[in-house]
Amino acid sequence: MEFLKRYQQYGALVERSLAEFIGKTVPRTLYEPAKYILAGGGKRIRPVLMLCSSEAVGGTKDAALDAAVGLEILHNFTLVHDDIMDNASSRRGRPTVHTKWDENIAILAGDVLLGLAYRALLRSNSPHIQHVSKIFTEGVIEVCEGQAYDKEFETRRNVTMEDYLLMIRKKTGTMVSVATEVGGLLGGASEEERLALKSYGELVGQAFQVQDDLLDVIADEEKFGKTIGGDIVEGKKTFLLITALERATGEDKKLLKGIVERGGTSRRSVDRVRRIFQSTGAIDAAQEQISTDITRAKERLGLLRRSDAVDMLGWFTDMLLNRKS
Repeated sequence: MEFLKRYQQYGALVERSLAEFIGKTVPRTLYEPAKYILAGGGKRIRPVLMLCSSEAVGGTKDAALDAAVGLEILHNFTLVHDDIMDNASSRRGRPTVHTKWDENIAILAGDVLLGLAYRALLRSNSPHIQHVSKIFTEGVIEVCEGQAYDKEFETRRNVTMEDYLLMIRKKTGTMVSVATEVGGLLGGASEEERLALKSYGELVGQAFQVQDDLLDVIADEEKFGKTIGGDIVEGKKTFLLITALERATGEDKKLLKGIVERGGTSRRSVDRVRRIFQSTGAIDAAQEQISTDITRAKERLGLLRRSDAVDMLGWFTDMLLNRKS
């Protein structure tokens, strides 16, 4: 409970910093949607991980706060553009920017968020700012590559597990590893500590995405906050679908192949597909993958000096593993 309270405190600190970050009000069509985006809430996982990573190597959370705010702004920049590409009408229970305004305003608001993310990052007072900026920049490129793969997969029929893991490593894992690696650098990490935190973030990010795939199939709808089976209806090449396709036979395999070829299916098919995921062991395989990644992530924490901050990273990992939404 002590760690939960600290997580909430750090999240609140990030929220306050985000709320105060954009001082300008004009042009109104630029800064109003930008502020709207940053006020949208969320778990603030990445900035809190950055603050904790700084403390885990003997630094302070304040040393990493500006960069943490920058990373959260960067994350929101990616969400704005994702929503446009996915034609999503809502996010976190609110209309998306391109729905509330229009696509041109959403694109521009996303663009300014990218600039603001760097403005926040470069406020960091650190002798390692050049290295930090390089990691941040490479992170932007990796996320774009991951999103490109994700869009390509929508029309590709032969997505392998290797392809999928590469995509989620770039699209999801990168932002988490940027959080932990940059946090470590700003906290004064040694080279060994920096690499340990980077690897920890990559593994946590991968586990987080596979768990998202799993929750879409097995979560309680009320706790999940959205209808179960959305990925199945959309024909998304998730960990579960790829695994089931490799293992299914007969009519089950034919059904799954049809979903891939058509790029989706009706909601009537969701229960049957879920049963196929269960019978082929795809659900068990996903749970095993998550467990393996989390175990390996904790092993990386073992390379750091034991401290309350390192213990909090361990707790944070367990919290993500046990989440229901």
